[in-house]
Amino acid sequence: MKTPLFISPGQGRHYSMGRMSAVFKADGAETQLGYSISEWWLEPNTRGPGPHAHADDHVFYIIDGTISVQIAEQWTQAAPRSYVVIPGGTLHDFENRGATRAGFISINVPGGFEGKMPYIVQALTEHPVGDVT
Repeated sequence: MKTPLFISPGQGRHYSMGRMSAVFKADGAETQLGYSISEWWLEPNTRGPGPHAHADDHVFYIIDGTISVQIAEQWTQAAPRSYVVIPGGTLHDFENRGATRAGFISINVPGGFEGKMPYIVQALTEHPVGDVT
């Protein structure tokens, strides 16, 4: 049974990936794998994870700074309050090309993306994201 949630600022499951971090606010455990919601932050001039695709749909909502988002072969600048919808299976990437910290909310449908986080943290620890050039 799903139950109501209230997550205060700073609460959630934290994942540090060097110059990038994520906090999962709700995931499969709370939503019966219906969706996951996470908050992502990138330091200034920080590359993202690199082009990738996965089966779940993404919705990004930009909360601060500007996030450069790649969908297929096209890059777009997403300012605060922008929505970005990335259908499952679509090649995508994101990075912060700006001089200030930038963040976004990511909603993944269905849930379960959080199960990939230990692998993502390990991969980005072994191969840290670099500066945007």
